Amino acid sequence: MYIVIFSCNFGFKIYTNYMGAFKNTPTKGKVRLIIFRDNSEEKNAWYGTALDFNIVVSSNTKEKAHRLLIEAIEGYVHVANNIKGLNDFSTLNQKPEKIYLDLWKSLIEDKEITSPYHVEFFGLQTIHA
Repeated sequence: MYIVIFSCNFGFKIYTNYMGAFKNTPTKGKVRLIIFRDNSEEKNAWYGTALDFNIVVSSNTKEKAHRLLIEAIEGYVHVANNIKGLNDFSTLNQKPEKIYLDLWKSLIEDKEITSPYHVEFFGLQTIHA
């Protein structure tokens, strides 16, 4: 697995093509990621979210939040890949929480991110079996 990090303008083109008729399966796909800090909290917490899997992790550093998110994604896909008779891949194609989806839309449309969020990066994680 690897991360594709892109700028807002380039990302919009990828995202538009990606979100067409494409659906994730346990052997291939892409998941949208965001690593950000919520500055409204007193603690210095960083968050990582995998929008299409509804996974959210937190840590005290952005690097650890990123690493924990990648590990969570790998575990999630591994479990989905090992479920016998799984024909419905809805767990790999979930509707994201509104707060994260709104943040993603702002990022790909190159809109200003309103406080309290500081986005470190966003992009697509490619899924390989």
